[in-house]
Order: sequence, then structure tokens, then C-alpha cells
Amino acid sequence: MASMERKQGICSPFIQRRNTVRKTSAEIVSEARQSLRVQSTQRPFTPRDGHRQLFGKSFVRADRDNRPPSTFSLHAQHFDAPDSRPGSGTRLSPLDHKPNLPVTCDAQDPFKAFPRPPTDPLEVKRGLPRARARFLRAGSLTTLSPVEGHMDERLNPGPRQKQPSAKGLPSTDHSEVRSGPHKPGPRRTASESRIKQPGIRPTECGAGRGTELRNGDTTTSTEEDSESLVWNNTIAPLLRQLESVAAGSNEGSVDHLCDLCEGLHGTLAGSDMLGRRCKRRSGILRTLFRLIDLNSAQLNLHIAKLCLALCISGNNLLNICKLSFQISRSESNDILFHNNSIIDSFLGVLSNEDVSSSGEALLYCVGTLKFLSGNNAILRLLLEKNCIGVAQNLIQRLCTAEDTNFTIAGHILVQLTATLRNLADHPDSRPVFISFSILSELDVVLRHHRRDPDICTNVSRIYSKLSSYSECRLALAQTPDCYQLFLELLSIHHQKQTNCTLNKDLVVRFLFTLGNLTAKSDDARQQLFQCEGCMDMLLQLYVTYQRRDDSAHPQKGPPSPSGPQASAVSVQEDEDVLVKLVRVLANMCIHPAVGPALATNTPCIQLLMETLELKSVQESEELLVNVAATINNLSFYQEESSVLRRSQLTISKLMLKLLLSSSMDAMLEATRVYGNLSQSKDVRDFIMQNKVHQFVVTLLDSKSTEMCFSACGVLTNLTLDPPNRLSLSEEGAAAKLVDCLRDFGAGDWQLAGQVCQALWNMIGGGSEKLLDTQERASLLEILTTYLDEEEAPKWIENEDMRDYHRACWELEFLPVAQKVMKMLQPPDRTA
Repeated sequence: MASMERKQGICSPFIQRRNTVRKTSAEIVSEARQSLRVQSTQRPFTPRDGHRQLFGKSFVRADRDNRPPSTFSLHAQHFDAPDSRPGSGTRLSPLDHKPNLPVTCDAQDPFKAFPRPPTDPLEVKRGLPRARARFLRAGSLTTLSPVEGHMDERLNPGPRQKQPSAKGLPSTDHSEVRSGPHKPGPRRTASESRIKQPGIRPTECGAGRGTELRNGDTTTSTEEDSESLVWNNTIAPLLRQLESVAAGSNEGSVDHLCDLCEGLHGTLAGSDMLGRRCKRRSGILRTLFRLIDLNSAQLNLHIAKLCLALCISGNNLLNICKLSFQISRSESNDILFHNNSIIDSFLGVLSNEDVSSSGEALLYCVGTLKFLSGNNAILRLLLEKNCIGVAQNLIQRLCTAEDTNFTIAGHILVQLTATLRNLADHPDSRPVFISFSILSELDVVLRHHRRDPDICTNVSRIYSKLSSYSECRLALAQTPDCYQLFLELLSIHHQKQTNCTLNKDLVVRFLFTLGNLTAKSDDARQQLFQCEGCMDMLLQLYVTYQRRDDSAHPQKGPPSPSGPQASAVSVQEDEDVLVKLVRVLANMCIHPAVGPALATNTPCIQLLMETLELKSVQESEELLVNVAATINNLSFYQEESSVLRRSQLTISKLMLKLLLSSSMDAMLEATRVYGNLSQSKDVRDFIMQNKVHQFVVTLLDSKSTEMCFSACGVLTNLTLDPPNRLSLSEEGAAAKLVDCLRDFGAGDWQLAGQVCQALWNMIGGGSEKLLDTQERASLLEILTTYLDEEEAPKWIENEDMRDYHRACWELEFLPVAQKVMKMLQPPDRTA
């Protein structure tokens, strides 16, 4: 009976298929450890742009020449001072209603007369309807103070503004027409609906001059008196101080001007005059715009903040966003943004402006945030101010933009996805990304802009960063059809500009993301494999990059025109694609339905073998390690139809260069492959004939438990053949196995069980003499200690792991150790 039991144990291969009813976690881990392994790899490195530009050097959009510029000049003359209302951009017809008003001119009150129309017929055609409409809207205002009339003048007044028609009346000059005619009466626009800025009520930005004075009651009169009092006592003096500096006075430094702007901002906020509520708003803006020519970044940022608080729109909003963008291009100015609440204003612009009317302003505003998010301190500030939530809202609006705004929406998304890419670096951003469903929103972005390599690359960088974390992987995996979308994007972009670094970045990162998704989830492995054209796409990529990588290798042809350094970089980029692609294959074949299918896929096996043949460990270590891991996983499936099974001798020869290399990772994976392939008699003969067994025995001296475990697996299979036992004993295998058991057994019961299995195969069946007396005594002592049911589990210091180790002790070590112990004991003690 004992003989039959021993014989059955000797014939058992290294990879055992158990049929136990009770399957513990230890058994599951053991099976995975002996057979299929998930491959990990480093996330692709994303270098930061050396220069802050709206679109980096790698920008490859088809409309490259029409993209908005990163450099421009801004001066006071570029701004429109009387920005009381934004123009609609549509020319309106004159009003049909023509009231009959008295036109008598009273010498005592000359302001009761209408201003004379221009004598030029062209001026009559263009100016009169607008002047009449404006006069009727402000009909309750019969006189204006000289100060207010002064404030309504343009920054650069033309000759027509100085005509007598401007005496104390609402301005009828053509400077207002430059911003575009608009409908009579106040109209709320996107820029007028900002309500998140400090000191601004929800109705401020929509309040026009006509609505302020429409009801001539006591309350309105009181408000006017109060505003006039604040204006005369506080605001006007502040403006005069600011204007004196703009005119060349030496009253104060830049710091003093910044203090004045802060004081002006605080006064307007405290008096409820921010937004469009202040009647003299145009005068404030004109003074602020003049200060821009002083060319101080610190001052200009204060000006920008105050202008945004005054709800500017149109051309002024665009220029202020450009001004902020210009300041943010220099990293030395980051501290100015950190110490300024203007970031709240930027987020307000993103929340409320419409892409159809303020698309370019949004572009430069998001571009500013992109630069600032490269600063760690400001990045943290952006997270605190809910930048990710604002970005989600903007993404939704951009993805639903009309076709006429598709191009500018794409430009904005390039900046916005780059900003999110930077935010994804911060660990605190991950739960926020999930709570706002940013990963699924980005999936929508990819579907709308799937042919835009800049947007797709930025999103791929976000996915590659976040998919390294379990909670983000789960959120991404739950996005409908994300696997099919990734395959489509790989198909689109790997064919375009194959030498373009940006496309390689995109390809390598989507492959890295797929590798992360399939690393821990069986559902992900199956879903990806079942996608239409999955294997065709992956193998097409494999062929493309392996062939190009091989042809571009520096040693296989003349140096490239761009120099050996550029050629080496290109080769490394191509190889990185292969590393991530092979990792996906290695992870996919862990699934019990996918693995057998891949094992019978002839092109797949041939490409893996080709990689082993073409590459060297010194130059392509990670790639060859991943290929070996994939082959190891596939070798688990030994069906008759397996292509790998028919090629196992060729693979065994190719594995020699990994085993004999100086790379410990390569040696480990090669040993694992030999552990599976050595179930075949032909492979065992190959190992012995090529003296591979000598090297495997030396691996038992390794300090790595993984290396020892894999080496024991190979020896377990080699000792199935009686002739091999003596050869292994002559190499000192038995003694090294005993040493390995003593050194590592108590901390790793799986390894201890594998050592005992190798010893059982080696010295069983009448081969006990292969152990000398000292080795036998040492082995008995070790086993006696390890088989103590009360003491053995106590050697694990981590109490949380004791149950796990006890399960391993019971399942992996105890059965085979008892067999070895019984064999070693003298006959009189077994009676």
C-alpha cells in the first residue's frame, strides 16, 4: 500500500489539478502561484512640457495653422471702455413706433431738445435708429450730471464724440455701435449671469441702466443718492490716484497700485456695486484698462480680477482672459495666482460662459488653469475649489456644442483634458474623479473627438494614471463598451503618422490601461476578448511595432539621418508598445475560456516566439520577461490542439538565453516556463542533455523564495525519471533542498511543500541512499519540528495572517511532509 502511494506521488507532475471538495484561499493562491501569473509594468512616463504653450510641440491637429496663438501683445487700446452691455452681433431694424414728442427748445433748459442728426447720409442711416432706441429706453432720465457724461466717453474718443450732440445727453456716438447693435431693453447673457463672485447678487450682471431707473420711486432715488455718495467720497478719489499714475505721476509703486485696486474692489463689493449695477462702470473700466500699459504682471492680475468681478463681456472678456493667460505662461508668476482669489473668477467664467459666444475666452481661461495646475500648491487649491466639478459641467456643454462650434470646442477640450491630466496626479483627486463620473464623461469626449490625437492622448494619460488604482479601475470598467472604444481608437491612431511620438503615446497608454483592467478582473479579460476584432487588432499592432522596431534597430542598418540618439529613442518607444501589448495578452489568457483560445492561435504563438528570437535580454529585458510570462500562462493549457504544446522544444531552446542571462527576472520567468514544459518527457530530456539541470540546482542557493519555489518545480518534474535522480544528486540537489527547507520553510509553507515533493520524488522508490547520514538526520529534525501542529503556526508574527498560513500548512505542506517523514524513519519506529 505504501509502495503504491509512493509510486503515485512520484508520477505526479509539478502542476497538479486537485479535485478537493473544500477549496480554501490558500489553495487558490497556490494554484495561481504555480501556474498563471498577472504581469505588472511601469506606467509610461509623461514628461512635462519645457515651455508653457497653448498647444505643445507635439500638437498634430489638422488645422495647426489656424489654431489660436500662445503669444500676442495686449495694450489698453485693445479694450472697449464703455462695456455696459455686450452686443448680440446682429444688426437690428429701426423701431416701428415713432412717438410724437415736443421738440421745442427752451433757452432755460437746452437739454430738452433732441440732438441734431449728422449731416452725412451714411451717418443718418447707421446711427439714427440706434440713437433713437437708446433715447427712448432712458426716457425717464432727462438730465445727466457732467461727471457721468465724462465717464461714458471712450478710452480713445474719435472726432464725432466731441460734437455738440453729446452735451449732457445719453451718448449717441458710434463708439457703442462697434460692439454690435442689440435689442432694446436689458438682456441677460452668459456673461451677465455670473453669480458666484464675491459681493455680486444674482441680478447684478443682468441689470442694465434702463432697469435701474425705470421706477422713479423713493427707494430708487435713495439708492442713487447712496451710490453717488460712495462714488464721490471713495471711488472717485481712488480712480484719480490710479489715473495719476497712468498719466505718468510718481505717486506710488506697483505695490501701491495693487493696494488701490484691492481697495477699489472692496469698496465696490461693500457698496453692492459689482457686476453691472454701477452706473459709472465704464469709467472704472477705462481707468483700469489704462493701467495695463504699465506692463506689471502683479498689477495686471489685480486688474483682471476686478474686471471679471464687473462682469465684462465680449472683446473685453476675451482680452482679460488673454492677459491672464499671458501672465500664467511664466512659472515665476505662479505665486501671484496662489496669493490671489482670481482662480474663483476663472472657475466662474468656465461655469457660466457659453462656447458659442465666448469660445475663445474659455480657451484662454482653461489654458491658464492648465499652466497653473502644473504647480503643486495651486493644484491643491484647484481641488479645494471644485475645479473637477466645474470641468465636468464644461465637458457636458462642450460635447453638446453645435457643429459650428466643434473646432473651438475641440481646442478647449485639449486644454481641459490636459488640466485634468495634471489633477489626476494628486492622490486626493481620485475620489473626486469618481464622484463626478469624470471617467465616463471622458469616454463621451473620446466618442465625439475620436480622431483628434491631442484630446485622445490627454484622455489616455488620465486613464493610464487612474487605472492603476482599484476604485478607478472599477469605475472605468463599468463604463459601457469602453473596451470596444479603446480598440477602435487603437485602430484609428496606430495607422496615422506611424512615426509620430504623440500617436505612440496614445497607443502605449491605452494598452497600459487595458493591461490594468485585465490584471485583476476575469470579467474584464473576457469582455475584452469578446470585443469584435480584438485579437486581430492586438496582433496587427504586434506585427506593426515588432517589424518596425526590428527594422529601426541601430545594429541592423545604417544610422538614421536624425542621428543615433533619435533612432534609439524611437526604438525604445516602439518596444514600450510591445511591452504593454504582451502584458495584455498575458493577463487575458488567465481566463479559463480565453487561455485555451490563445493557446491555439498560431499567429499569436509565432509572434511570441519571434520576439524571443529577435531580442536580447540586455536590450529588451522587460519585453522578454513579459513574453516568457505569457508563454508560461499559455503552457498551463495542454490540450491537443495547443500550438504551444507542439512548439515546446523550440520554446525550451529559446528560453536558454533568459535562463543564462544576468537578469534575475528573466531567469525567474524562464525557470517557471521550464517548470510547466518539463511535464513533457521530451523537454525533460532536453534539459538534461543541455545540462540546464545544473543551473537549476544552483538557483536553490538564491535568497529569493520565488526563485527557489520555481527551481523546486523543475526538479520535481525532472525526478520523475529515475535516471535523472542520480545526476541531480551528484550536483548536490538533495542537500540544497534540505537547506532550502530549513531556511525558508517556516515562513512559506507552499515552498516547504514543494521542497518536500521534490525530495519525495528524488529519494523515494528505493533511492534513500542518495541522502547521506548527516543530511537524513538534518531532514528528520526539520520535519519533526515543522510537523508540530501546535508550534508551527505560532512562528508567523503577523496575527492577521496566521489563519492563512495555517491553511497553507494543512493543504500544501502537511500531506507530503508526512510521507517523507514516514519514509525516513527506521522500520522499528513505524511498526
